Amino acid sequence: MPRIKSDTEKAAGKLISAIQNEWNEEMGTPQAAQSEEVMGLAHNLLQARIGSSMKEKLKNRTVSEYLGEFWVRRHPSVSSSIHSLELAIEQENA
Repeated sequence: MPRIKSDTEKAAGKLISAIQNEWNEEMGTPQAAQSEEVMGLAHNLLQARIGSSMKEKLKNRTVSEYLGEFWVRRHPSVSSSIHSLELAIEQENA
């Protein structure tokens, strides 16, 4: 029987997909390496699996701060995914 994913896991997965779309667009450019690093950070959040563990990884930072605000500003298409993850984390910890 498949394991049921938490809302935070689902939101983190969607964030990874959004980042991956940006990374795919940047393939062959110098910016691709930074996007790959950001994708790795998002995977770290996904591996935490639950909101409280994600909060520990974030260390009182927002998801945007954790990923890198400069990168996030340059990739506005991921903002809605970041917002969804932050909401899922807060709702799970409420």
